[in-house]
Amino acid sequence: MGFLLKELLSIAIPMVISQVSDTVMLFFDRLMLSRLGELHLAAAMSGGLSQFTLTSFFVGMVGYVNAMTAQYFGARRTDQCAPVVYQGIYLSLVAYPILLFLSPLMKTAFILLGHGEDQISLEYTYFRVLMYGSLFPIIRSAFTGFFLGIGKTRVVMVANLVGMAVNLPANYALIYGNWGFPAWGITGAALGTILGSFSTVVILVLAFLGFSYRASFQTQRIRPLDVPLLAKLMRYGGPAGGELFLNVTAFNFFVLLMHSYGPEVAAAVTVAFNWDLVAFIPMLGIGDAVTSMVGRRVGAGKYIEARRATYTALATAWIYSASMMVLFLIASPQLVQVFVPPDYLSSRGSAIDTFSLAVFMLRLAGLYTLADSAQIVFSGALRGGGDTRTVMYISVGLHWVYSFLSLAMIKHWNYSPSAVWITFILFVMVLGISMYLRFRSGRWQGIEVIKREPVI
Repeated sequence: MGFLLKELLSIAIPMVISQVSDTVMLFFDRLMLSRLGELHLAAAMSGGLSQFTLTSFFVGMVGYVNAMTAQYFGARRTDQCAPVVYQGIYLSLVAYPILLFLSPLMKTAFILLGHGEDQISLEYTYFRVLMYGSLFPIIRSAFTGFFLGIGKTRVVMVANLVGMAVNLPANYALIYGNWGFPAWGITGAALGTILGSFSTVVILVLAFLGFSYRASFQTQRIRPLDVPLLAKLMRYGGPAGGELFLNVTAFNFFVLLMHSYGPEVAAAVTVAFNWDLVAFIPMLGIGDAVTSMVGRRVGAGKYIEARRATYTALATAWIYSASMMVLFLIASPQLVQVFVPPDYLSSRGSAIDTFSLAVFMLRLAGLYTLADSAQIVFSGALRGGGDTRTVMYISVGLHWVYSFLSLAMIKHWNYSPSAVWITFILFVMVLGISMYLRFRSGRWQGIEVIKREPVI
């Protein structure tokens, strides 16, 4: 078990740091905008989440480069690793114009969900600007998948840290108009995000074309469109992308429904989820690492070792999640005050309601952190083994059952925001248990993504 933990940490720690850099960017993006008012804070979440929703299908599909690269690498068929990346790039280039064509539909969604005119103006502005840079996170998934698949995650860490280093000062300059730049507010925040994402992609591309990977994987050779390989990526990446898209759509639907209560509830939800990101996003790094580790062992036919790697990852994830649970339960008032400071509370009566609700939500969020990390680890392991369809069915089914339940609770049964939040916590717990039961069944071991051929 010791060597598995060492390997997990060598892959996961750089990925956790990478995810932390994403968390820091989102956190400070919303923190800076919160200084402009509650509407700006709420619009940053709804607009940003809507952008991720629209791009998530292609991000998830292209991101399956990770599992395929890991299986080819584990089977010692390294000649197939770089071609998978190029197929991911071609998918990204096809996706971009499709996303730009679909983006105007989101404004209609904001209107149908009953958002106020002022909020729609801000959230759609933020969303629209982000969509112009939507190519970068998709292409990033292809290159990140390659480095994850071969276990070289420090490259991804450095790229993400560079992106963060570009994003934070860009936001400071473009939101408030510092250092001689215009004060573009929420538009400036979106532009800062695009600049950070572009910088990350540049570092990944330079590393991919570097001498070490050119020698080992011939990455400098531009691979033509490989229809069978592309079809394989779409066959297994499609369910992964579909799962991500439908899950994020359902989650976005839930968030927008919560925002329909009004700006005070919208701000409270945004504060709670912004702190929840601190617990959730680093766990995605462990989930990515587990996909890589399981994928390589499945490619080599080592299923028992794949199971051990998964449970090692779960124990590691739970150590972090337990610490976040304690933090949320004990220090929620202090955490919420970062976004709703005391002087703001004294100047506006509505801010008191926002503060109280956000504290309640954040404390309850602490109760589901263990279940959330479990579903991330087990679903990552199942994807590494190629069981993407069942993961999609379980996850999407539960997400949408809860979404329609929340619609009924909010729009028809007139439940309070607190009551709806309690049911959200229960939903996450059910999701974690369901992923564990699927992994425990062992049915993922009979799925063959690649043919293990002897290397001659």
